[in-house]
Amino acid sequence: MKIEYDPERDLLYIYFAEAGAKAAQTITVTPGVHADFDKDSKLIGIEVIEASKIMGDKIEFKLPELSVA
Repeated sequence: MKIEYDPERDLLYIYFAEAGAKAAQTITVTPGVHADFDKDSKLIGIEVIEASKIMGDKIEFKLPELSVA
C-alpha cells in the first residue's frame, strides 16, 4: 500500500496495487471519494478530492457490490 498527498491540488490517493495498475472502472463512493477497480473488480486505489475538508471529518463508507461483466 502506498499513500500520496498533493497539497497543491488537495488530492489524496491510496494505492492498493502495484505501480502501473490500470483502472477499468471508477465508482464514486461518496462525493469527493472515488474507488478505482481493475478488470477483475479488484480494488486498486482510492482517490479523495478536497482531502483536507474530507479528512477533517470521520470517513466511513461502504463499496457497492460490483457485477462482473
